[in-house]
Amino acid sequence: MVKSLGQITDFPAEGQKGGAPAPNTLLVIGTADGSMQSLLATGASKEGYQTLSFSHTEQIDADALEAASLLFIFVSDIPQQALLPQVAALIDKARDISVIPVVGYQDQEKAASLLELGCADFLLSPFSESQLRALLRRQEQVRAAEEGFVTSSPVGRRLLAMAQRVALADAPILITGETGTGKELMARYIHRFSSGEEAPFVAVNCAAIPEPMLESILFGHERGAFTGAVTAQPGKFELANGGTLLLDEIGELPLDLQAKLLRVLQEQRVERLGGHKEKELNVRVIAATNRDLRREVAEGRFREDLLFRIDVLSLHIAPLRDRREDVIPLAQRFIRQYAPQEAGHELLTESAKRAMLLHEWPGNVRELENAMQRALVLRNGLFIQPHDLGLPNPEPQAPAPEPLQEAAVEGKAALRARGKWAEYQYIIDAIRRFNGHKAKAAKSLGITPRALRYRLKAMREQGIDLNSDWLGESQQ
Repeated sequence: MVKSLGQITDFPAEGQKGGAPAPNTLLVIGTADGSMQSLLATGASKEGYQTLSFSHTEQIDADALEAASLLFIFVSDIPQQALLPQVAALIDKARDISVIPVVGYQDQEKAASLLELGCADFLLSPFSESQLRALLRRQEQVRAAEEGFVTSSPVGRRLLAMAQRVALADAPILITGETGTGKELMARYIHRFSSGEEAPFVAVNCAAIPEPMLESILFGHERGAFTGAVTAQPGKFELANGGTLLLDEIGELPLDLQAKLLRVLQEQRVERLGGHKEKELNVRVIAATNRDLRREVAEGRFREDLLFRIDVLSLHIAPLRDRREDVIPLAQRFIRQYAPQEAGHELLTESAKRAMLLHEWPGNVRELENAMQRALVLRNGLFIQPHDLGLPNPEPQAPAPEPLQEAAVEGKAALRARGKWAEYQYIIDAIRRFNGHKAKAAKSLGITPRALRYRLKAMREQGIDLNSDWLGESQQ
């Protein structure tokens, strides 16, 4: 059912294609350790990767980043005092790919700090080809498993790293967290990482099924076991055999059913209601709850022996208010999901982002998803403003997007190189720099004053309030 560490490092024989993925691009930064770089390129090619090497991060262009799925950086090339800032800047630049530092054995303590920054994994040098290929295979599993679970916060990255570790152990897992934090998504992540897409994943919401039916739903029944049982039916344990069973809201189980569940978990056998034959099970059980089960035990509502059985490995998903770095990436993910024709990174105004970051999100990710669906339907104009989100007491709406925080680049070529959203920001920045003098602003942009007036008219039609208070006094 669950892949072991040995299985992950058990590679096909040389030349055996199997189910190898299409070639990917792997970027390598650094020049200090030539032998390890050569070994990295050789091992990566056997896993279907083509390698592009760079001396330093400034050499990497946008095309290389777009084509790549992994990026290795040899940290021995970077001075100690510049290591964390440089890697942090690289992670920010390479948002859509996994950054993996190559760290010497004598510098292992650096690995933890780099993981905190957002690195996907690390590789200790010197390394063997089998170690490298195991890491590449692990990253393939991560990419396959990460669908739906978005995080860029330190606490979220630590959670995913821990989830990958517990997924490799064939033991029950307890996932805790507030309602709407994504407990089922985490369970699916663990399932994909450990068992793959082919194995069954069965989820049962223990709070949503009437108590008289719950035992039959979990364990199945034979024909005639009770009134209305006209045919035999397998239970959820049988349906999940060879895969994963998620018992969501396990704290809602009645005490008598908890005792029966405990026996099934201990024996790894299940007997249908009205039956006389036990069926062997090979099921990874993941339990999830928004309750404090230890308090439930203390108050007599949950069996302590069952808690010990399901809480072998535990994961806690922090509420969204404690990982605010995930709010905007999640919002952009929902925009891509519900409005795939839109550019998700362009729709949210800076004022909307601020309102989202200030909100406490008591409903967590589920509330955020609902807010984004609402905003996409009810927005006025192209962009999403704070009032579109339906949040209580949102931040007062800013009249326009914030100016670009970068050096002004003059000329029509620079203007055309930006997307619509960045183009509008660029125009606003230019007008502000010249205190509202439109003729001078147009000249700096490389366009005529008439063309600038046309663009400003288009911006107004998109719901951007262009008034003299923030553009400047002069309206020439």
